[in-house]
Amino acid sequence: MKKERLLSLDVFRGLTIAAMILVNDPGSWSYVYAPLLHAKWHGCTPTDLIFPFFLFMVGTAVALSTPKEGDARKQLTKKILKRSLYLFLIGLFLNAFPYFELSTLRIPGVLQRIAIVFLVIGLMYHYTSTRTQIYTAVSLLLAYWVLMAAIPVPGIGAPNLDPDTNFAAWFDRLLLSGHMWSMSKTWDPEGLLSTLPAVVTGMLGIFTGKILFGAENKQKALIRLFVLANCLIVVALAWDMSFPINKSLWTSSYVLYTGGVAIHFFALLYALLDIEKYRSKLTFPFEVFGSNAITAYALSGILASLLGIIPLGDQSMHETIYNGLFSILADYHFASLVYALLFVSLCYVPVWILYRKNIFIKV
Repeated sequence: MKKERLLSLDVFRGLTIAAMILVNDPGSWSYVYAPLLHAKWHGCTPTDLIFPFFLFMVGTAVALSTPKEGDARKQLTKKILKRSLYLFLIGLFLNAFPYFELSTLRIPGVLQRIAIVFLVIGLMYHYTSTRTQIYTAVSLLLAYWVLMAAIPVPGIGAPNLDPDTNFAAWFDRLLLSGHMWSMSKTWDPEGLLSTLPAVVTGMLGIFTGKILFGAENKQKALIRLFVLANCLIVVALAWDMSFPINKSLWTSSYVLYTGGVAIHFFALLYALLDIEKYRSKLTFPFEVFGSNAITAYALSGILASLLGIIPLGDQSMHETIYNGLFSILADYHFASLVYALLFVSLCYVPVWILYRKNIFIKV
């Protein structure tokens, strides 16, 4: 399907999805360089920027459309509902694959959160004013702060931000017991309550798109975005002192901090790729990844599971390949990184074929 695409958005999305695959698929979780790991709890590493970047771009993509009225709005609403449902179901499938143990199936997940955020911000963009959207975003961040920092946790006591005893963890256990992240079991990094501030991450993408795409003078719009981004980061760092930046809790300060960084990055790419028309062989692979980002992510999840269960000798294919790399490189951390890079390259092949055939898969 031939269509005009925003190169900066594709490249940004491609960088993000490639980074997401890279950090999700090391050769060994015991040997990963620190920047490729999430912060242990409070704080923000480069890896902690990846998921909010993707949600930010969901909002930016929404802002590329024109709000509809009448029958056109009804049709668009159906499309938003359908796409959100499909994304959620694909996320559940990836969580279940390959064993499909439904009794312990993890219900939250990356695609599930994207689906919910897309549903909420898509409907808000087409049914509410910009002022209402801003008030909603501010209200969600403040309300989440109050819930997490001021409301006593039922059955536990004083409000706190510890992993197992915070309000969001209690809420997840209340509704999702037995269906949460297997690594924690008592809370989920894509849980229900923390999806509320995640919605604001998507809304920041909408606000960015409105400022940039609706402006006749793109240079002035970019300056406004850089100022806005710096303001968000300053507020986030100030808020961090009372409501720490935390990816797993998706704290309000984390929303503003990652949103500010995302605006900087996207505005820079837009200036280089869509205004200055800069082209490079270095950006091409990310343009390819970004043109079919969800497809690349889904394929990576399936492929990683298959490599982990298909035997090769006395070990799985994953273990055999990683151990082979270590025998050559003689460094556990470097072998783990090289495995991840090779895995990203493998995932690149099918999306490159789709790109060459001008096929862009929309869920």
